[in-house]
Amino acid sequence: MEHSKNYHKVKRYYDMKMWDETRIRNAVKMGWITEEEFQEIVGKEY
Repeated sequence: MEHSKNYHKVKRYYDMKMWDETRIRNAVKMGWITEEEFQEIVGKEY
């Protein structure tokens, strides 16, 4: 699967606990990542 341009950056921030689930949801709203990528990062439905 090919990821969005900012996927790895967003995932790294989440993994490092710099961003919480709300920030990841905002990344979807801003078009940085897709809803599917949200689910992949957070492990929950968008």
